[in-house]
Amino acid sequence: MPSVKEFHPGDVVRMRKPHPCGGQEWTITRVGADVRLRCLKCGRRVMLSRSHFEKRIKETISSAVLNSAAEEQ
Repeated sequence: MPSVKEFHPGDVVRMRKPHPCGGQEWTITRVGADVRLRCLKCGRRVMLSRSHFEKRIKETISSAVLNSAAEEQ
């Protein structure tokens, strides 16, 4: 059984293919059955189904949950 990857609003991710503006880094703004993303280069917002998103993601650059835990210490 494949493990479910956890994503949270505020995470910054790099996608496999660049956006037409040339940016590859996106901020996650909503997570659920669909994932809403905002391009960090041009500000464009897109929504992908979770399955499409998980196939297209290359790596997580920064995690909002890890960053907030580090700030509390």
